Amino acid sequence: MNRVYLDFNATTPVEPEVLDAMLPYFSAEFGNAASIHTFGQKSRAAVETAREKVAALIGARPQEIVFTSGGTESDNHAIFGIVAQPLLPTLSEAEGSSPKGAVRSRQIGRHIITSVIEHEAVLNACQALEKEGIRVTYLRTDREGQIELEELHRAIRPETILITIMHANNELGSVQPLEEIGRIAAEADVYFHTDAVQSAGKIPINVDALGVDLLSISGHKLYAPKGIGALYIRGGTRLRQLLYGGHHQRGFRPGTENVAAIVGLGKAAEIARKSLAEDARRVSTFRDNLQQGLLQRVPQSRVNGAAAPRTPNTTNLVFPGVEGEALLIALDLRGLACSTGAACSSGAVEPSHVLTAIGLPPEEARASLRFSLGRHTTSADLDFALNVVPAAVAQLRELSPAYRKVAKAG
Repeated sequence: MNRVYLDFNATTPVEPEVLDAMLPYFSAEFGNAASIHTFGQKSRAAVETAREKVAALIGARPQEIVFTSGGTESDNHAIFGIVAQPLLPTLSEAEGSSPKGAVRSRQIGRHIITSVIEHEAVLNACQALEKEGIRVTYLRTDREGQIELEELHRAIRPETILITIMHANNELGSVQPLEEIGRIAAEADVYFHTDAVQSAGKIPINVDALGVDLLSISGHKLYAPKGIGALYIRGGTRLRQLLYGGHHQRGFRPGTENVAAIVGLGKAAEIARKSLAEDARRVSTFRDNLQQGLLQRVPQSRVNGAAAPRTPNTTNLVFPGVEGEALLIALDLRGLACSTGAACSSGAVEPSHVLTAIGLPPEEARASLRFSLGRHTTSADLDFALNVVPAAVAQLRELSPAYRKVAKAG
């Protein structure tokens, strides 16, 4: 059976060049990067080269990059680390400069601002802090999945210590106005973190232009292996460590470095930086063609969040009258892989919190599918999807009393 993968927001395959770069560090170059002998120093050099490549992808300084196990750890470290910031360590100004001036003098804050459409790594971290007495404001979004800047202004209090707003949403692809948010955060002297797991490698990122203090990256979203990520920490940022052990990565993230995975992330970042513009142009054309083709072939279908700036590879459509889970299974049986939402929420009974947050009723949220394209998606893949999706929707609608009700109302 022919199989087509259109779920690249869930994960990506490791690029052959990335795998080739990693392989020596599983065997011949096995040294511990913390060791001072030649074996260790070869691994150390590889880690630092990878750090430079990841920094270059987002316009940062190498010393501002800390390697982690992935996006979830990076998000948690940013959020818990800022809230508990008086317990250091910090990046000194000598290790990285901040356009906002010297190390901040803000006292411990008891208030965080985030949005209702964040990834669960952020939402659950905030909810855990609420149980510890931290107050959290959850900003609403418009129907396109973007926050209202005036609402953000109004939400800031004297005790606000952190704004954490994702760069691009994993389900809709909608991109938040980070530059404006960064200016608001700077004016209020509030730390600003963004989850860039779905944007890094897809759209240009410059941490200085965006005004972020912390930024999360996940390797497996940009053709690196699973289990590796990075956290950008602007120089001068006071951040408590989450783990305790050795003095690896200047005390921010103890533990022996996973050299092979770090090398893989560095190589993936290098490839993404060089091919970003061409990848975006090509994939956005494919995305638009798929989207338009489905709208033409499936009656009453609509795009969720279509008017917002979006990542070039993502579209989310509602197919009224069908259950998204049933449609997902029907498509998988036909050879097409896509998603009803975040892979981390697969199996959840409740409709997507993102889609209900932008105003979709539960039945429409449950009738929505996300298609996310990748670097190696082909026109043949799109033709396949444009054949199987309308057929699967039509078959399920024939069996659906809910759709007959919708059709009559129409």
